[in-house]
Amino acid sequence: MDLSTAFPALVTDLPAAFSMSVVGLAGLAIIVLDAFRNDHPAIPWLGVAALGVSAVWEVTHLGAPQSTVFFETLRTGGFVAFINLIILLTGLATILISVPYLNQLRYDYGEVYALIMFCTVGMIMLGSANNMISIFLGLETMSVCLYVLTGFIREDEGAVESALKYFLLGAFSTGFFLYGIALMYGATGTMALPAMAAAELGTLSTRLLFWGGFALFLVGFFFKVSAAPFHMWTPDVYQGAPTPLTGYMSTATKAAAFAALILVLVHAVPGGEWQLSMAAVAVLTMVIGNVMALAQTNVKRLLAYSSIAHAGYVLVGLSAGTSAGYAGALFYLLVYAVMNIGAFGVMAMLEWDGKEGREQTLSSLAGIANDRPVLGSTMGVFMLSLIGFPPLGGFIGKYLVFAPAVDAGLTWLVVIGVLMSATSAYYYLRVVYVFWMQSADDVEATDPVRAAAFPRATVAATGTLVVCAVALVVLGVFFGGVLETTLGFFETATMATAP
Repeated sequence: MDLSTAFPALVTDLPAAFSMSVVGLAGLAIIVLDAFRNDHPAIPWLGVAALGVSAVWEVTHLGAPQSTVFFETLRTGGFVAFINLIILLTGLATILISVPYLNQLRYDYGEVYALIMFCTVGMIMLGSANNMISIFLGLETMSVCLYVLTGFIREDEGAVESALKYFLLGAFSTGFFLYGIALMYGATGTMALPAMAAAELGTLSTRLLFWGGFALFLVGFFFKVSAAPFHMWTPDVYQGAPTPLTGYMSTATKAAAFAALILVLVHAVPGGEWQLSMAAVAVLTMVIGNVMALAQTNVKRLLAYSSIAHAGYVLVGLSAGTSAGYAGALFYLLVYAVMNIGAFGVMAMLEWDGKEGREQTLSSLAGIANDRPVLGSTMGVFMLSLIGFPPLGGFIGKYLVFAPAVDAGLTWLVVIGVLMSATSAYYYLRVVYVFWMQSADDVEATDPVRAAAFPRATVAATGTLVVCAVALVVLGVFFGGVLETTLGFFETATMATAP
């Protein structure tokens, strides 16, 4: 590389990193404002503005041609714009729901919103990476912020315990991840994803080195997306973290990590050698997630195991190893983000002290829809969509990840996925039943306390939940445009020969 042209090239590439730059600068501005005007009420709205502007920018670039910038370390164009849009909108919804939640708990610290901004920057880098170094930087930027956000309510022992578990297991998985990258680099002599696909692996030892490294590399990703058997941290962390941030963690993190994994599969190892291994992990993830969710009485733990199961559904699409499978996975990530942000948002608006998120059981929510019909109605939509009821987006999402797997000869995998999806109806419908059909008089419910929860529910937070519910209906009925867009991302992708 000619260093004399390095800085001019960086300046030229800056517009391609518009969202990353705007969100990162907003995070710095929040820190400065918080230093002079501690916990100023305008802080979260500065973050909302930055995320909103960036989201609009990404919408205008959905049809842009795919290319690389910053000396081929990051990708730009349609695929990246789509993932960035999911991440940015998820972050925006999280802030809108977090404002009344944190105000109620009196933990509306300015640094929380700065951490959300920096975490979003890491996710954007992760979802647009074209180099192993970029993947690592994005992954760790995201992870460090999430460790802090999980335990920022320091007086809550459950939150601190969750943060410690998340940090220790996350650091352990990072070791596997880095060692895998080192082995892949040793086998190919490059960190660039397309160059890895073009590398010659002439000897048996070199091939073993590469695929051994790829297996360790996958361990790091499976940890981040809560795939079994690397899911053990998920229920405890999701239960202990502040509820709106749990929704952010379960959606944006998965979108960014799965996007990076898709880029690796398409551009670095596009062959079918990993197909059966991916399918085996998908089966294990779907079965463990759904079976364990059946026994849960704590709502956040139930949604945590549900999140594990949905990671398995996405892996079914990836197991197909085709453009249709990858496109279906992208559509599913969009729908899943809407469903889970909404579900955790409803739970956040039904909490009344710092511990109830950890301790909130199904029985404590009996008859809640009579007091909060909007929350009850939106929660019903989210649960039905998570099951996969037509005509909601969850039904179309599952069809789009299952159909390519059938075309790829993985019918047995789809049969297991459909059975597990049917099994999930039991615990999702339990939530709907408790909300709408069970009386508070039948259990030891605390109606006066529940009625006092968020007496001034903000229009922005409630509106966010309503928009999510409506979006699921729209995505379920008018899905053709989104599917056509996601398919277009892979029709122009270079499907090189695997090493």
